[in-house]
Amino acid sequence: MPLYEFRCTGCGPLERSFAMAEVPQSIRCPQCSLESKRVVSSPRLSHSSSTAMGLLDSTARSAHEPAVVSGSLPGRGRQSAPTTSNPLHRKLPRP
Repeated sequence: MPLYEFRCTGCGPLERSFAMAEVPQSIRCPQCSLESKRVVSSPRLSHSSSTAMGLLDSTARSAHEPAVVSGSLPGRGRQSAPTTSNPLHRKLPRP
């Protein structure tokens, strides 16, 4: 059954499930008994796994909350000293 959103003037939003043919335009609020009118809200079409939703949430969050990165830039790892073929250089101490 679809989930419908209602808004109580005293308590705020609440959700209830009804058959599509039987959904009322208003219901009584379970907390204060005031009339709660049905509101138009966006559909919830995604029923993905929690892993997939976690990835989507972290991707959306990274747009305005980038992670702090410590260390060097990617691809700029440890730089090696240039090698030489001169045999006299082998006797020099290594750093």
